[in-house]
Amino acid sequence: MSLTSVLSADAIANALKECKAPDTFCHKKFFQTCGLTKKTSQEVKNVFRILDDDGSEFIEEDELQFFLQRFSPSARVLTESETKKFMLALDEDNDGKIGIDGTLLLRLLGLISPLQAKKEEPFCTQRHR
Repeated sequence: MSLTSVLSADAIANALKECKAPDTFCHKKFFQTCGLTKKTSQEVKNVFRILDDDGSEFIEEDELQFFLQRFSPSARVLTESETKKFMLALDEDNDGKIGIDGTLLLRLLGLISPLQAKKEEPFCTQRHR
């Protein structure tokens, strides 16, 4: 399975374009632009499995820095700062890994807010439509 079997190639290209410059990546905006927030829970899980490079059912920090390249091999690597912020925003139990169960799935689908999940996200403070 490929990402384009779940997300459109145009939407992926647009999402990558929005964060082309270093330190411009915002996971909320990226997920919205690529269309992930409009997918079913099963489709989100399928995308997660594709992004889980080692098949561990978790995305670790070393995998996360190559997040954009999983969408396009020519995309840039996330900066150290972006990687750490991304991990902090989605690592629910602070174990250094992101899993797809629990409130993360609901947050990715936009069904609950970070405050409802009792975790504030430390970046992406701009409002995105």
